[in-house]
Amino acid sequence: MGARLAGLLVKELLQFLRDPLMLVLILWLYTAEVVICAYALSFEVENMPLAIVDLDRTPQSRTLVQGFLATDVFADAGRPAGATEAGAWLQNGRARVALIVPPGFQRDLLGDRRPNLQLLLDGSNSNMAAQARGYALEIVGRFAATGAGGGAAAGPMPMVRVWYNRDQTFTAFVVLSMVALAALMVGVIHPAASIVREKEAGTIEQLRVTPTRTPELFVAKTLPTLVMGLLSVFPSLLIVWWFGIPLRGSLLLFLGLTAIFLLSAIGIGVLIASVSRTLQQALLLAFFGLFPLMFLSGTLAPIESMPKALQIASLASPLRHYMDVTLGIFLKGLGIRDLWPSALALLAIGISLFGIAIHIFRQKDA
Repeated sequence: MGARLAGLLVKELLQFLRDPLMLVLILWLYTAEVVICAYALSFEVENMPLAIVDLDRTPQSRTLVQGFLATDVFADAGRPAGATEAGAWLQNGRARVALIVPPGFQRDLLGDRRPNLQLLLDGSNSNMAAQARGYALEIVGRFAATGAGGGAAAGPMPMVRVWYNRDQTFTAFVVLSMVALAALMVGVIHPAASIVREKEAGTIEQLRVTPTRTPELFVAKTLPTLVMGLLSVFPSLLIVWWFGIPLRGSLLLFLGLTAIFLLSAIGIGVLIASVSRTLQQALLLAFFGLFPLMFLSGTLAPIESMPKALQIASLASPLRHYMDVTLGIFLKGLGIRDLWPSALALLAIGISLFGIAIHIFRQKDA
C-alpha cells in the first residue's frame, strides 16, 4: 500500500507542477485578488451627503452641526428650507441623510429640557443607513458629553465602545475574508478538475483496474492541493501585513486549522468530481456550490440577520466556521480553547464529504 500511495503522490505532484496556469491562478487568488478586493470593496461610510435644516440658528445649533461636518462621514450637501424640502432631497438622491434642528433648540438646552432632533435616513442602502445612524448618535452623544447642553439638560448618553476594530474600518474583514475565499476556491476547484480530467482522459479507469484503492486515490488527489494551499497562505500573510492587520493569536494554530479547512474544501471538490462526468459539469457544479457557501458564511451578510432556517443551514458551510477561526485568531487573539467547536465542525464536514464521495465511487465500481 505504501509503495502504491507513494507512486500516486509523485504522479499527482508532478502533474500539479506541470500546470503553470494552475500555479499562477493559485498565486493570483491568494495575493493580487486579495489586494484588489481590499482596495475596491468597502462598506465604510464616507462623505455621505448631509442636508442640514437649522431652524434654530443659534450658537448651540451651529456647534452641533459642526460636529457632524467635522468628521469624514458626512459632507455638507446644502441647506434645504425645511423638512419637506429635505425629504425631497432624500428622494431624488441629492442627500442621504437629513439633520433637522427644531426651533428653540438652544432654549430647551439651557432650560434643562431635552430638545428633540430629527434625523432622516435614506434606507435604500440598509448598511449605509445603519452606519450613518450609529455615527449620528455618537456625534450627538459627544455634543452632550462636552457640556454643550449646560449640565444635565441633554440627559444621560450611552457610552460607545468598539472592540477588536476600534477604527471601525472594513479593510480587515475584506482582506481576511478574501484569503478564506481563495482557500475555499482552490480547495474545491483543483481536486474536482483534476479527478474529472482523468475521467475524460480515461486514466482513472486504468487506475481502477490496478490494485489502487479509492481511498488511496483520494489521498493522492488531496495532499498536493493541501500542501500548495498551505504554502500559498504565506504570500497572503504578506498582504495581511501590508494592510496593517494584526495577528493577535498563534500562527501555528492558524496554519493547523487552515489545513483542516482545506480538507473540508477538498472534500467538496472530491464529492463534485464523484458525480460529474465532464470537466464542464464539475466547474459548473463547483461555482453553483461556491455561491451558497459564500452567502451562508457571514462574509456578505450577517448570519444573525438571516432567517432561522438559513442560520441552521449555514452550519454546513465550512467557510462560516473558518471565518470564525480567521477573525478570532487575527483580530481577537483566540486560542484552541475558544476555537475547538469550529475546528470540530470543519473536521466533521470534511470527513462526511470524503465518506460520501468514497461511497459514490465504490458504487460506480460495483
